[in-house]
Amino acid sequence: MATLTIRQLDDDLKAALRVQAARHGRSMEAEVRAILRQALAQPQPATGLGQRLVGRFASAAAEIDIPPRSLPRTALDWTETR
Repeated sequence: MATLTIRQLDDDLKAALRVQAARHGRSMEAEVRAILRQALAQPQPATGLGQRLVGRFASAAAEIDIPPRSLPRTALDWTETR
């Protein structure tokens, strides 16, 4: 079994965790394990971030005219002297 140390835990968060653990009849350590187990048991999306964003905001999409691309700019020639 591994050990995990969490530093800089907000006092209010720790107090809320203590209350929740007591409500569930377990130690704070057992409560944290249960929370982590539950959070990681949820299925992870099979799509990438881009696809999830498109899915979330598709209904709010607006028609936008995209201007045609022009030729790329050429880099300055810094070797030329004046």
